[in-house]
Amino acid sequence: MTVKKVAGVCYLKVDGRQYELRGNLKVSPSDIEREGVAGMDGVHGYIERPRVPFVEGDITDGGGLSVLGLERLSGVTVTVELANGKTYVLRDAWTSGAREIDAAQGQMTVRFEGKSCEELTA
Repeated sequence: MTVKKVAGVCYLKVDGRQYELRGNLKVSPSDIEREGVAGMDGVHGYIERPRVPFVEGDITDGGGLSVLGLERLSGVTVTVELANGKTYVLRDAWTSGAREIDAAQGQMTVRFEGKSCEELTA
């Protein structure tokens, strides 16, 4: 039996610039979500709605990172390379939400949302 790597070292890049990824990386490439509809007489089907794909994770604030620079990012390409060989490309992306610096850990969470997210498998 071959043992596969399923998690571990991964990378976060924005327009080719690599950020120091600390952890808690989440990728959600889905651009739709469905919700089941049940009536008194059984399942009627589902409701389908558009959804914004995103990439979110904790990055190290090593002093050279500009919080205001992160807030200004818009129209960027975010690339995530996972340990399992998959790569995700979030296109026409922007930062979402406010940045909060965790001074005790020297990190902050950043969330990028975009128009589309492509999954590339190894």
